Amino acid sequence: MNSRDIISLGLGLEAPWEIKGQILDTEKVPYELRLTIKADRGAKYPCPVCGAMCKARDFKVKTWRHLNFFQHHCYITAPVPRIRCEHHGVKQITVPWASKGSKFTLLFEQAAMVLVRDKPVLTAARILEMKDKRLWPTTRERRRMWSRWSPICPEPSSPA
Repeated sequence: MNSRDIISLGLGLEAPWEIKGQILDTEKVPYELRLTIKADRGAKYPCPVCGAMCKARDFKVKTWRHLNFFQHHCYITAPVPRIRCEHHGVKQITVPWASKGSKFTLLFEQAAMVLVRDKPVLTAARILEMKDKRLWPTTRERRRMWSRWSPICPEPSSPA
């Protein structure tokens, strides 16, 4: 098993997605591990509405913050396709490692939510080595979403 296989397993990548590149940027402090994920040309993707397998129409390159790799920040970059479904038209797919519209991976969001459950957002942001202004929107949205079914993360109170 090589390093790409180990990272793919950790991210839960499945076909058509695979790691196509990895770079450790030692010019930045802290160092940054940059992973590039792509699918082979001609791959088909599920429609986010009906699940029908569709061809890509076009791509938009997006980047997500992932959990640190040891002490190094980790970022995932991938060209995310919009598909053309014959029943639903053109739709942006949802990648398996991140929520729709998020700039963080699901695992990063999960770690952040565990931290903010017991700590102020500013403290959690410092632990995650990021600015609290980037973390606030994610924590608000996840608390709102989770409060529908979980008593652990109650709806945040509105400022007076």
